[in-house]
Order: sequence, then structure tokens, then C-alpha cells
Amino acid sequence: MKTLKICIAIVCFAQLGYAQMGASAKRIADVYFLNKEYYAAAEYYKRMLQISPDSAGFIVPYGIEQKIKEQSPRKDDYEYAVYQLATSLRLYKNFKDAEKWYAVSQHFTNPKYAQSEFWYGECLRANLKYTEAIETLENFVNKYKVDDGYVAKAKLEIASCKYAIEEMKYPRMFNISRLNNDINKAGSNYAPASYNSEFYFTSSRPIASEGKNEVLDVGMGKPKIVKKQTPFINAIYAVTNTDIDAEEVSIRKIDIDLKKMETAAPALHPNGEIMFLTAWGTDKELQKRNIYISKKENGNWSSPIAMGGEINVLGFNSQQPSVSRDGKYLIFSSDRPGGQGGYDLWYTVLRADGTVKNALNMGSRINTPDDEQAAYYLPTTKKLIYSSNGKVGLGGFDFYEAEGDFVEWSEPANMGYPINSAKDDIYFAALDAEGREAYISSDRESVCCLEVFHVKREYLMVRGTILDCVTQKPLVGVTVTAAGANLPELTTQTDQNGNYVFQIGSNKNLLLNASKPKYFAKSISYSYSQLVNADTLLSAQLCLEPMEINKPIVLKNILYEFDSAELTAQSKVTLDTLFQVMIDNPKIAIELSAHTDNIGTEAYNLALSEARAKSCVDYLLTKGIAETRMTWKGYGFSEPIAANQLKNGNDNPSGRALNRRTQFKVISDK
Repeated sequence: MKTLKICIAIVCFAQLGYAQMGASAKRIADVYFLNKEYYAAAEYYKRMLQISPDSAGFIVPYGIEQKIKEQSPRKDDYEYAVYQLATSLRLYKNFKDAEKWYAVSQHFTNPKYAQSEFWYGECLRANLKYTEAIETLENFVNKYKVDDGYVAKAKLEIASCKYAIEEMKYPRMFNISRLNNDINKAGSNYAPASYNSEFYFTSSRPIASEGKNEVLDVGMGKPKIVKKQTPFINAIYAVTNTDIDAEEVSIRKIDIDLKKMETAAPALHPNGEIMFLTAWGTDKELQKRNIYISKKENGNWSSPIAMGGEINVLGFNSQQPSVSRDGKYLIFSSDRPGGQGGYDLWYTVLRADGTVKNALNMGSRINTPDDEQAAYYLPTTKKLIYSSNGKVGLGGFDFYEAEGDFVEWSEPANMGYPINSAKDDIYFAALDAEGREAYISSDRESVCCLEVFHVKREYLMVRGTILDCVTQKPLVGVTVTAAGANLPELTTQTDQNGNYVFQIGSNKNLLLNASKPKYFAKSISYSYSQLVNADTLLSAQLCLEPMEINKPIVLKNILYEFDSAELTAQSKVTLDTLFQVMIDNPKIAIELSAHTDNIGTEAYNLALSEARAKSCVDYLLTKGIAETRMTWKGYGFSEPIAANQLKNGNDNPSGRALNRRTQFKVISDK
């Protein structure tokens, strides 16, 4: 591990005695921390370390480690403050500064800070330092002996770092751009939703300069801290501009009558008359998140009503409602019992009036023991897009895509880079039925908070022509299939001019296969480097060879050592061509045969040809062709195709050369 270069900062020590200042700061910091006020907590843990408020941000002071060693018996307080400061910054999503403090606490010998190395690795990953993160996390796995799930989490993070390194080498076909207008104002801005000409989103932007005094209570007999109520309140906003990407947009807060409640994550029914949303309050009895329903009355949204036990379960959270684009299903995330662990995705049948049936878990193929959130279903493509932090990905919450019908789902696939980042990527909201264009939320460009981004899938046009190899005329009705990484199999047929065209959404290792009855199928492949800079791929012309059952085809340049069945290097190159024919035509079975001239006895030539034919089949077996698709036979000199002697009795070397041949014929095409 490289020694961390700790930046030098000017440290101003307060004039108050450490015991007084440290104890006071610790008490206040702990109360803020327990109340999840992590930014404020970090400021007071900073004071515990006697770093003045005017020091540069959260830079680790020079000599802090030495100071910890020297300040015994204050060492315990110093270590506590360092670890809690790192944790506060991490929970505030300030991974850049959290990394610096975990770099210090990972060396603490007190067992209660043993997880520091794990969190240090996670911060390195969030800061795109994947190689360093792998090294740190592998070291954590080797040292950490507590059976509490953190080793498994570290292994998942290691796999994700390795995946990210490879994924970022080959960016997928997405164009991502942050909205540079007032939608992304102060606070978090997330959960975009679009209906007709209106665009909804959630924001925690300040609604007033400062609230009234608020008491943070941590329990009976414990100290209480008075602070100003935060002006950052989650609420739903609407944009009436038709161009959401414009520099100036008109934003208004949706007036929903839920006193002392915060609201978020709106989901609109396709009829435009029903809105589902998440709401919660600051009071203890209202802190759990529940899903509410509001209906449009005279152009305004009615006072929301909490949904029943089908959706909201007492004592648990239900959040992030999402309505399928056909209005048939309501999907949401909940930590209710009966799931895989953490937050799971659940769904229910949705009636036109907004009433629902009992919710069902979406199953272990979709859900993990960690968190799945913010689902979006596209009935046209049968694609479910959602976010998870429980699978291999680039880090934090990533978008995953599965195909299904609420009865069965395909294995979810990570949507890759750049739609996913090292931080949280969540809340996909499509603007069209196929999901080609959408808005998402991500904190990839922010220190702490989600912001709204515009996503547009890009596509590559693939065009070409198929000919008959013999006549060189266009072939009509050839089935052309495109397949590749991150690409569902696509099929089309050539037109009257032998032309085909595809629109594909992947630039990774494209494989085209052309097939037509009574012709040998043929494939052509393209690498990422060939595809990445192309808008339109004009593939080389392909020609297909006619195929007849039991018609021998000579394999040229199949050569053997003298009086031997051993293949030469050149012969293997030719057999590689036959191997590709077998791969391109997975249904055919062949007979591979060898023939000789008439020099030598009949028995000798028959045995030699048999051995040579078998050596060809054996080579194809080593390449992976199934034995059931091949037979071999030696014919000796029983089937010449040219005269071994001329009519005058003289030797005919050219005829003998033609007779010394290896050939194959298709014996089945089923």
C-alpha cells in the first residue's frame, strides 16, 4: 500500500482547555450523529480534534497520527473523533474527505475501529481509485475475522471494482448530460417523473432561510441539543416548460396538504388523474415512509391519503411508488417482512380508480439481501429497470435491466458505464415507450447530493448485402441475425436487392450470421475498436456458398508428412476454415474423408487414408466440435477423380496430385 500523502493544513488550537472543549464538542456531535444530522456532526467532531472552523475544509492536519500517539490518555478521544468524523462524512456522501480520515483510522489497533479499512476501500472505490480499493479490500478480507457479513460485502466490492475497471474501458452507447438549470438547485434533486407537458421531481432545496428552534432528543436522561430547523425540506416540484433542458425553466412547488410531512418520488397514472407519492414526518410516529395517493380535483391535487395494508405495513417503510406505463401495475420498494432482506421490490395489480390488490414480492432473481429501489417497467419491451446495491456493479446503487412479465424474469444485467457510475445512480424515468430517452438521478458530479441527468440511448446502423458466391447475384430472403454483448438477438431478412439493415444499441463485439436454406451459413464479427467510432457500419459484402447434401467439397492445402497421418501447420489453417463452417452451421453433420493415389498396395492406402481422415476429425474435436456431428472414412485409391496414368501408360503426376485429397460432404442438415 502506498503511503498516504497527508496534506499540510494550518491547525489553530482553541484557547479553551481540551477537557472542556472536547467534552462539549463530543456531546453535541454525538447528538447530531444519532439524529442523522451528519454534516453538523462532522463539524463538531472536527472541533473535538481542535481543528479551527476556518481551516481548509476537511484536510487531515499534518502530524495527526503522531499527535494521537503523544496525547495519551486523550488517545481514545482522538481515535473516536477521527473515526466518527470519517463516518459522518461518508454518510453525508462526502467520500473525498471521508477517504482521508479513514486512511488514518484504518491503522488504529482498537478492535472497534476494525471496519475502518473496509470503509476506506469503499471510499477509494467511490473516488474511482479502483486498483487501490482492490488492494485495501483484499487486505481487509485477509485480516478481518468477525462473522458479521463485512467480508462478504468486501468481496462484492472487490468484484465490483474489477468489473468497473473493465467496463470503463468500453463505454456503452449512452449520452449522459446534467441539467444545468434551476432543477439542480441547492439540496438533493431526484425522482424525475414526466406526464404530457409536465415534468415532476423531488427536491430538498431550502424553502425558507431558517426554521424555528428544534430540540434533538436522544432519550431519557441524555443531553438535548437545540438547533434551528433545517430549511432543506423534501417536496415535490413541477416544471411546466416543454424543454426541460433549457437554461431557464419555470418551477413551482406542488401544494399538497400534508402538515409536518415531507413528500417525495411522485408517480403518475397514465390517465393523469392519480398521483402516488412517498411521505414521512419528523415526529417519531410518522418517521416511517409510507405511500400516499392523491387525485386531481379541479386541476389541483387533493390532500393525499395513506394507502392501506396492501401497501403500507405498520412499523415498516414503503416508498418510491412507480406505475407501469400501461397503468396495470404499481411497483414500490419496502423493507416489510417476507422479502430477501433490506429493501425489496414489490408489486400489485392496479385498478383504474387507484385501488390495489395485496402486494407480491418480485422474487430472488430481482431482489438481493441488500437494497433494491426505484423500479420502472416498460410494457412495450417488457423491460424492468431498477437500482440495486446488492449486485456486482460500478459502485453504490447501479441501474439493472431485466426482461419479464411479473411471472418470470430474466437474470438482471448491469446497464454499464456511463449510465452507471462509482456513486449512486437511481430513479429511471423514460420519456418514450421503449426507454430510448429518460431522466435519471445521480450524485456522480456532486459531493453529497443527487442531481437530475438527461439520458439518451445511442444507436448504430448496420447495413450490408448478401450475394450468391457462384452467380454473384443478390440473395433474397436471407435471414441475418445480429448478436453480441449487451445486445438482445435481432433478426431481419434481405430484400430484393440482397440488402439488410439493423439498428443496434451496443458497440461491443458484434456478430452477424447470414443463413438461407440450401446454402452454407456464414458469420462475420466486429470488435469494439471497429464499432466504437462508427455511426453507420457498412459491413463487407457476404456471399453464401450453395449447399447440397452428399456433394463432396475438396479441402485444398490439406497436407501430411510423407507416409504419415500427421497434419502440417498449413493443414490446420485450412481445417480452421471448416471449423468456422461447423460453427456457423450448427445443425449440419459431415463425413470427412481422405483419398490417395494408387502407389502402394490397396490395403496400405486404405489404412493410410483412414488414419488421415481420423486425424482431421480429431483436430476438430480439440477445437470443440461435437463428435456426434462428424464421421470419417478412408477410401484409399478407390474413388479417383483423375487418371493416375496417362493412356500411353506413362505416369500422370498432376492426376495423382488431384487424387491425393481430403474432402467433406454434408450428410445431414437437421
